[in-house]
Amino acid sequence: MPYDVLITGARVVDGTGNPWFYGDVALTGDRIAVIAPAGRIDPGTAAEVVTAEGMVVCPGFIDIQSHSLMPFLTDGRALSKVTQGVTTEIMGELWTPVPFGGKRVSPFGSIFGDEEKEHDYGWTRFRDWLDFLSGRGVSVNFGSFVGGATVREYAKGWEMGDPTPDELETMRRVTAEAMEDGAFGVATALIYPPNSYSPNFELTEVARVVGDYRGVYITHIRSEGDLLLESIDETIALGREANVAVEVYHLKATGKRNWPKMQKVIEKIDAARAEGIDIAADMYPYIGSGTGLSVLFPYWVSEGGRFFENLRDPATRARIHDEMVDPLPDAESLESAYSPNRDHVMPIGFRRPENRQYIGLRLPDIAAQREQDWADAAIDLLISEQQRISTIYFSMTEDNLKLQIQQPWIKISTDAGGIDPAGQENPVHPRAYGTYTRVLGKYVREEKVLPPEDAVRKMTSAVADRLSLRDRGLLRTGSYADVVLFDPNTVTDNATFTEPHQLSTGIRDVWVNGQRVLRDGQHTNALPGRAVYGPGKS
Repeated sequence: MPYDVLITGARVVDGTGNPWFYGDVALTGDRIAVIAPAGRIDPGTAAEVVTAEGMVVCPGFIDIQSHSLMPFLTDGRALSKVTQGVTTEIMGELWTPVPFGGKRVSPFGSIFGDEEKEHDYGWTRFRDWLDFLSGRGVSVNFGSFVGGATVREYAKGWEMGDPTPDELETMRRVTAEAMEDGAFGVATALIYPPNSYSPNFELTEVARVVGDYRGVYITHIRSEGDLLLESIDETIALGREANVAVEVYHLKATGKRNWPKMQKVIEKIDAARAEGIDIAADMYPYIGSGTGLSVLFPYWVSEGGRFFENLRDPATRARIHDEMVDPLPDAESLESAYSPNRDHVMPIGFRRPENRQYIGLRLPDIAAQREQDWADAAIDLLISEQQRISTIYFSMTEDNLKLQIQQPWIKISTDAGGIDPAGQENPVHPRAYGTYTRVLGKYVREEKVLPPEDAVRKMTSAVADRLSLRDRGLLRTGSYADVVLFDPNTVTDNATFTEPHQLSTGIRDVWVNGQRVLRDGQHTNALPGRAVYGPGKS
């Protein structure tokens, strides 16, 4: 048989953004063998014929902001991602376990405390980690940026202040080595220590190295609230000065008083692109964001890696409390634009039995039960948990989501890891289960905010092009056979903020490198994923 799989009768949405057409898609080995007008390929020439009337066939979705680093080490099936149609995950925001050395004390110690188990895999170079995953087996393709906090920590540890010339040269060196090992660029997150300690000149110098290797500087900007416009200006300036492609993680305007700024953000990005600066962004389709309860605290609390020690010291605690309740005039934080009693904050990541009663409650309600103010409650809960406490922040508006998602330079991403709902005890952000299916169901089918062809483009070729992955993200003869088959009439996200551990439905079949990982909505347990690399790999 010349073909392993023949998909017939579906509407072909090829990832380019062009209008759909009826066609036959044939797969041989790990590649797309041919795409032909409907009925032109003899079914007798295929070992398996997949009848797909009423379905859409499209390229597999590429998640540019995945947090599957830890899940891949325990369960490579990426169940919550595959059931959304994801076939490639790109990790690296803020931190990566490699490169390891210099002033890094632990490759897997959480940046907010001892959140993760210690592992000792003996990795030092960036490529060691990707080689390990290649040998272990993963259902989806995988790659990564190098973490911006990792680069700084390698050279300077957790100390605040500008890097010395030698420290800056170390940052440049380890970035270059990571690029040669296959990193797509550097990924900063400038609200989290120690990355929040990085001055602009440091970020620019590291980004220059990324540009030399034709990579991407991707960033969680310094402020998505009161200083949103200034942070966008800072990011545009970095792209201009470093001559590097720039991507903004999970674009948003947080806090009601900042919602009107989104139109100005779009105007700034459009103007920068007209000037010739390669800046773009991605987003997830939810009005709630997800991070740690620890972001309520001033940045200096984490200096030297002493976050929990500072919380326990009475004098330092008093200072922390005062700055949380009455922030200094020049202290920008995630919280500056929010309600003063923090009623938008919903902690969900409690692990200790005595604290699990608070799961799903808003922070003021938790504080009232404890007979504390919100700041003291947050401090004591973090001391008790000794980890950052995963938290939902309801801070955005649906109107801005619809405005953003229509922009031609926007891509879709999850900002989440792939997980299995079985055995989960704590809630998570629903984006881990429903990002892509929510776009296809809510914003394409139900609300018609954007056409299906553009939605698929934002999930596939737009991301592949950004990452210089020239043989993925399109249904094209010769491309890798990362293919999704879904029902446009039923595809939907089922995960909610209150009941998140629910797989999406409507994604029927998924192939990764020509192997079926999802059949009739059920995972096949196949692990055909491969490492993907940035353009600087030597």
